[in-house]
Amino acid sequence: MAGHEFFEPADRKRPVADPTASEPLAAEEPRHPCDPAFLHGVVVGFDGSTSSERALAYAIGMARRFGSGLIIVHVANRLPTTVWAGCEPPVFVDVPDHRTEVLGLELACADYLAEVPWILVERGGDICHELEEVGREYAADAIVVGSTHGLVGRIFGSVAGRLAKRAQRPVVVIP
Repeated sequence: MAGHEFFEPADRKRPVADPTASEPLAAEEPRHPCDPAFLHGVVVGFDGSTSSERALAYAIGMARRFGSGLIIVHVANRLPTTVWAGCEPPVFVDVPDHRTEVLGLELACADYLAEVPWILVERGGDICHELEEVGREYAADAIVVGSTHGLVGRIFGSVAGRLAKRAQRPVVVIP
């Protein structure tokens, strides 16, 4: 099965009760916020870096061994742009990066993803929170991330370390 991007439509239509039916529909039907085919899959954080590519390779093998789907999550960088309006205080505007589209095209052309069913989910915000949130939504068996090397990881704490402390499911950190 080839991968695809999964976006939850905001204007999804709900079923309307048939006035001739003997039983009315429930006022609010429970619905899953994700594709049920990927429940209990493997979540992997991916940004195109070398460490995330290694994490993706490990997650593919893990999903293949589990016989489950792969949920590839790209947490998009939201670039805060300061806008000055005369004497008003600065306003911060979210400017999305379009890296997710590029990553999606690269992943769609990748032969190594043909082994498992996969989807690409885009989120914006804190990486740790978003990975855990996607893991919760999909009832993931594990979250796989690459390790962070460098000064930023030492100062602010690595994504892998922060995620391992707060996650409610196993976190696999790939060096």
